[in-house]
Amino acid sequence: MSTRVDGIIEVTGMTRRYGSGRGAFEAVSDLSLSVEEGELFGLLGTNGAGKTSTLEVIQGLSRPSQGTVSIMGMDPIAQRREVRPTLGIMLQKGGLPSDLTTLESVEMWAGTCSNPLPARDVLARVDLADRADTRVKFLSGGEQRRLDLACAIIGQPRVLFLDEPTTGLDPESRRNTWRLIEELRASGVTIMLTTHYLDEAERLCDRLAIMHRGRVVRSGTVADVVAGHPARIRLDLPDVRLPELAGASVDIEDGRLVIDTSSLQDTLTELLLWAQRSGVRIDGLDARAASLETVFLSIADEFDGRNQFENSKEVAA
Repeated sequence: MSTRVDGIIEVTGMTRRYGSGRGAFEAVSDLSLSVEEGELFGLLGTNGAGKTSTLEVIQGLSRPSQGTVSIMGMDPIAQRREVRPTLGIMLQKGGLPSDLTTLESVEMWAGTCSNPLPARDVLARVDLADRADTRVKFLSGGEQRRLDLACAIIGQPRVLFLDEPTTGLDPESRRNTWRLIEELRASGVTIMLTTHYLDEAERLCDRLAIMHRGRVVRSGTVADVVAGHPARIRLDLPDVRLPELAGASVDIEDGRLVIDTSSLQDTLTELLLWAQRSGVRIDGLDARAASLETVFLSIADEFDGRNQFENSKEVAA
């Protein structure tokens, strides 16, 4: 009797600790997520949030301290022989031999795959065809990242892990890499992506999870994550006091006036009409709708502040 699998990647109650006893460090705490087949799922978070530890466990490179992980219904460690041929993995640092040429590196990697694509075709897909005979040590940092991507996709993976794939790339190479990732997703490849570029996550991800201190604190589509987060208006401090703005809060940050509002259009219209009627000049005006960036930047303040409050209650008790 077959086991029902909800997602191609299933993580349930996964915890990852390093060390033991009082000196143990919990990098990931009770994490659960599900990635559907053909989906591009983003895993975001600040440095030290637990993204790399999470990926290592999902990929089968380390065991969870608690909880379970499955890929296509299989344990990525216990059933490594069955799982590994279906995976493509692009790590933050590839570590290919520096004296091999670009083509030799891809051909060497192809030798580890069950059904590799032609090496030169893959180099063309990552815009390295003209660097085929260049030794790895002479490639730029961005070119080495594209070479890492070539090695990750040459085996025609069913599940692809991309750990910060566009770090170090120039804007044109980033756009080309985005197009390639979108083509892979359109072909049915399931992709799990980590990135520090929030515009990249907004463009590429079907769903995402934001981690902070080892826990998922926001998840869903970009629209889900942004929903309910206030828009923000910034302007230079005027010489007169602002009127009451319905549904908005006003503060001063770094010598500028900051207005958070749940209705950007209404608040901005009210502000500008007031300025026109009152003859007040508004300088340095910057109005932005809620975005993944504003949510991301607010998370550390929100959850660190909450933890400090909880810790203070424990001390007081």
